[in-house]
Amino acid sequence: MSAPRGGSGAPQASVAALERGAGIGAAPTWIRLSRLAALWRGRAEYAPWVRPGLLGLLGATALLYLWNLGASGWANGFYSAAVQAGSTSWSAFFFGSFDASNFITVDKAPGALWLMDLSVRVFGLSTWSILVPEALAGVGTVALVYATVRRCSTPAAGLLAGAVVALTPVGALMFRFNNPDALLVLVLTAAAYATVRALEAGKTRWLVLAATLVGYGFLVKMLQAYLVMPAIALVFLVAAPISLRRRLVSLGATGLALMVSSGWWVAIVELIPAANRPYIGGSQDNTVLNLVFGYNGIGRLTGNETGSVGGNGPVGSMWGPTGWDRLFLPNFGGDISWLIPAAVVLLVAGLWLTRRAPRTDRTRAALLLWGGWLLVTSVVFSFAGGIIHPYYTVALAPPIGAIIGIGATMLWSRRSRLPWRLLLAAVVAGTVVWSFTLLSRSPNWYPTLRVAVLLAGLATAAGLALVPHLPGRVSAAVAVVALCAALAGPAAYTLDTVLVAHGGAIPSAGPAVAGGQGGPGGAPGGPGGGFAGGPPPGALNSQGIGPPPGGAGGFAGGRPPGGLASGLRSNQGGGPGGSLAGGLLDSSKPGSAVVSLLSADSGSYKWIAAAVGANSAAGYQLATNDPVMAIGGFNGTDPTPSLAAFQAAVDAHQVHYFIAGGGGGPGGGPPGGQSSQSSAITSWVESHYSPTTVDGVTLYDLTANPSS
Repeated sequence: MSAPRGGSGAPQASVAALERGAGIGAAPTWIRLSRLAALWRGRAEYAPWVRPGLLGLLGATALLYLWNLGASGWANGFYSAAVQAGSTSWSAFFFGSFDASNFITVDKAPGALWLMDLSVRVFGLSTWSILVPEALAGVGTVALVYATVRRCSTPAAGLLAGAVVALTPVGALMFRFNNPDALLVLVLTAAAYATVRALEAGKTRWLVLAATLVGYGFLVKMLQAYLVMPAIALVFLVAAPISLRRRLVSLGATGLALMVSSGWWVAIVELIPAANRPYIGGSQDNTVLNLVFGYNGIGRLTGNETGSVGGNGPVGSMWGPTGWDRLFLPNFGGDISWLIPAAVVLLVAGLWLTRRAPRTDRTRAALLLWGGWLLVTSVVFSFAGGIIHPYYTVALAPPIGAIIGIGATMLWSRRSRLPWRLLLAAVVAGTVVWSFTLLSRSPNWYPTLRVAVLLAGLATAAGLALVPHLPGRVSAAVAVVALCAALAGPAAYTLDTVLVAHGGAIPSAGPAVAGGQGGPGGAPGGPGGGFAGGPPPGALNSQGIGPPPGGAGGFAGGRPPGGLASGLRSNQGGGPGGSLAGGLLDSSKPGSAVVSLLSADSGSYKWIAAAVGANSAAGYQLATNDPVMAIGGFNGTDPTPSLAAFQAAVDAHQVHYFIAGGGGGPGGGPPGGQSSQSSAITSWVESHYSPTTVDGVTLYDLTANPSS
């Protein structure tokens, strides 16, 4: 019999196939319904609420991360321009070039760009096609945290862990943004899942997969990915259910897999002659190895970062004070620190409770894995003397969530014993007190929220101490209210982050905080914000206005105090008419007249324009969909091109216009921030060509006859 008209045959066939696969099709109607319900519930050993709870968690996370995603526009225009280039040139795709003509790469390996490049190739260039892969990476991270925790604890622990990750403010920031951190967190969480699978039966292939995923993380954000490897290696060596010899052999194979998965791209690029590839952005000698071990590697720890934009923080670090309390200070605290104290206490408690368990105990192994990840990464972030931004801390969200989920359910299952019941109550009380402190840093932002959190949390903490003496439903209600009170602060910050459009190079989560030293985007800086994250003294910001009273930095997070009810607020400004040239931390916002001028006869040039600094070039490239040469790379400090090379490109009619006012020079970055080559090129253009102003942007036509 033919299918009914209107296309209904395919859906009916799909349902029938599903029913046959589940053994439902030949059963009576009531049995078919019961079996479909069983599919909804999940495994028979799980409570009926587990599968709906997981689907609800993932659905809510997707809504949170995808809602109004396009409001942030190009987000970080630097990476969006590179995605535009990679979506039109396979060579730019492979190298991670900023422009399709392959002048210079971004200052990272291209692993984070590849997924976005493919999305744009499939769906076309738009803010959604760039940002949706990041949002889906967030949903995938929550799902993997649940799956990993469930395998070594309980479904309830997995759901709690996933909820904590979803409601981490810096997670909501990065999973709605196009910096490399979103994909890095996803692949590292996948590596943790593979490690747990390797521990179940001592399978080398799962451990090799974990190392391969970490290796891909290296291609996303280089050496930061390796911070999880000590925990992975230690936990397998301690807890794998195989002989010591086999464990050591497996670790050897894992090391080899890590080297291959991390190094294949580096080796290929290093073997290609420099004349046949783009300049390696962020390096000082046009090599990937200099990028890995210099500006993007050891320099991040020591602060010795040749080519960096510098910082202006207190003694101890150019990027703000270092120390064990760094993650709790105003610049970082609201992004990540809400549950760190609770996670540390629960980690210690969990390890104590499992101290007499067999060597291969999976719960203890999981605590060692997540705890090692949390400890190593936190120490590095806390004491790094080089470039450090609050959004890096999204890498701490999975271990914090996992430890909270495992530890809290362990203590709850032992609530009949007074010591563990009191410890659980103390954890809740301490969490809400710290939430009250963090919320108090934004005194005008919903002041009643912090009072409600504190009172509800302390009351339920007292109730937890009395749980055995309360009716079952009452004790369950107390636990739910305690959980809500503990998560209310980060949840409110997360919602505020979702309701704000973020742009520029250094976004931050949550509302403005008192004592936060940063400018638009919330970068750490010195007193009053200094330079990092905001314009230097006397410079204009991306909106064409000078520093606000009280310091160059303005509000941490880049927006004034306000509330959720104010709706969408943005730290992604544009110039008058949306046309200023852009600067070090925010991309250009060209007007229609500039776009039309640059697009005219664009096919006749290798680069329709050149500008000092990649963020200055980014907006023009995105608006015209044509290559723009980013002189000096991201900061304007890379030693490329030389004046002679630029003059040769101009003589060959490869570059049409020079756009003034971007990069690391006056109005666009720190004084003296340009490289000598960038400064020489700027001076040469200004002395040999006549300027013209369009939409407030100063341009030089390099095809005109130069003056003497």
